[in-house]
Amino acid sequence: MTTPILPTPRGPLSRAVLAALAEPAGTGVRVPAGADPDADSGADGFGEDLQLALYACYELHYRAFAGVDPRWEWDPDLLRLRARLEKSFLCALRESVDADGGVDDALAPLLVEPLDGTGVSRHLMERGDLEQFREYVVHRSLYHLKEADPQAWLIPRLTGRAKAGVVTVEFDEYGGGRAERMHARLFADLMRGLGLDPAYGFYLDRVPAPMLAVVNLMSLFGLHRAHRGMAVGQFAAIEIGSPPGAACLAAALVRLNVADPACALFYTEHVEADAVHEQLMRREVVAALLEHEPDLEDDVVFGIRAGGVVEDRLAAHLLTAWNEGRSSLRPPERPASEPARRAATGAP
Repeated sequence: MTTPILPTPRGPLSRAVLAALAEPAGTGVRVPAGADPDADSGADGFGEDLQLALYACYELHYRAFAGVDPRWEWDPDLLRLRARLEKSFLCALRESVDADGGVDDALAPLLVEPLDGTGVSRHLMERGDLEQFREYVVHRSLYHLKEADPQAWLIPRLTGRAKAGVVTVEFDEYGGGRAERMHARLFADLMRGLGLDPAYGFYLDRVPAPMLAVVNLMSLFGLHRAHRGMAVGQFAAIEIGSPPGAACLAAALVRLNVADPACALFYTEHVEADAVHEQLMRREVVAALLEHEPDLEDDVVFGIRAGGVVEDRLAAHLLTAWNEGRSSLRPPERPASEPARRAATGAP
């Protein structure tokens, strides 16, 4: 199992976090004056600096980074800073989310595929080129190589039917007990088939803030029991909205003459599995949670719509870049990252 190396900072907040992680835990986190996310510093809740700093904090709860003291995961100074980063992110989300209406209103748009769809998956199916498809896969690798892990935090926070429903969905995400069928493994196979490096976290330096925010949203909701309703809403939105997009992406691979069957399998698996998960999430998880805790409906709605906000921001970033004829990825900042990663992780 590979462990990613620390990424390159993108501003004072991420520089402070990453500099701290390079030292032993307990040595403190030194944020420069004027850069504190709580201060009137103009920190952008969706910006590159804050999102990378938050991602680095959250990654300590997954596989962490090579050479980082594991005690940083629960270091009080880092957790205090993380709380301030989360507050800025949540404020930016609340300013962007329309939280009106109930759960049925929030889920309704996800249940119908627009005939005039103009999203990323439709673009790739109809006119995107292979390089754009590969870029899309690089973006998504930050989540899909740990697919279902952020949602696993929900399990101990739920009871009864809602817990059982989440466990049923997660069992499928983890391959039904077969390691070679885990969705993260299928995505790694897809990456290999496209000539990409499937090492966990390998492309972190190349992926910009809009995709970091997608993953950070899952971690933010999953790691806080107080946000369990938001986590359920966001998870439901993923499972309900996934099949049409996955079908488009599978069709895109056919149009692009990508012959490796391992590439299409990741998407065809989601077309089938998530069609079942849609019913489970709506009828078992969401409905059962709100029967047990009806006061969480506003949180579920917020989770659904916050997921839509970060996905829309990512789609706008991708399509703007591609329509302007440029890459949607950040330029390489560290040409030596491949040998450095292999040296740090012991990979051949």
